[in-house]
Amino acid sequence: MECLNTHWFMSLADAREKLENWRRHYNEDRPHSAIGYKVPISLHYPGDVTSLSP
Repeated sequence: MECLNTHWFMSLADAREKLENWRRHYNEDRPHSAIGYKVPISLHYPGDVTSLSP
């Protein structure tokens, strides 16, 4: 997993925060070549959804 190769975790809370940030980036911001350079969230929520964050 890319996240585990690039981060040091100082505590469980730190790991949760960093993993959540990475997950959001991977699914909501980063285009994937296997799905036509779209972000994965666009397959589940087509339209103008850019984030599920409150």
